[in-house]
Amino acid sequence: MKKIIGIILILSSFSLMADSISFNDSIPVINSEPIYKMVTTRTPYQECWNEQVPVSSGTNNGALGALIGGVAGGILGHQVGGGGGKTAATVGGAIIGTLVGKNLSNNNSGGSTSYRTQRKCVTKYNEKEEEKFIGYKNIGNYKGKTIIKYSDRPLSRIRLRIIVNY
Repeated sequence: MKKIIGIILILSSFSLMADSISFNDSIPVINSEPIYKMVTTRTPYQECWNEQVPVSSGTNNGALGALIGGVAGGILGHQVGGGGGKTAATVGGAIIGTLVGKNLSNNNSGGSTSYRTQRKCVTKYNEKEEEKFIGYKNIGNYKGKTIIKYSDRPLSRIRLRIIVNY
């Protein structure tokens, strides 16, 4: 363990003595290519039409008939039953009277159905795909390495910042 710590200390002392220099340079661009990207744009539009919808002019929705039928059925059931069955006959008469009253009320509402024009619309999209210009890919070589620099215009030279550690 002491040997490993000693080796680490020796190696770190070498790195403390390391130095570096930096300088600027530039290389000629050997190729400048425009870059395009396919972009899809969606433009919304509305498609509208007129539609005939039914409108009921009768105001009776069956609630009044159900109420009257339930009361009448309860009274009749109360008259029919006797003893302990009187309560059951009253409840049964009220339920049957409610159903019959609502059904008769809806069938004989006396209202007529008319139609009115209603405007309906749906949003749809036009999709358009087009090539958009993104920029330029400028390519150069420095000591056997390919250097690429992206820009908004073609470059004649690529500037480099070179750092040498020793």
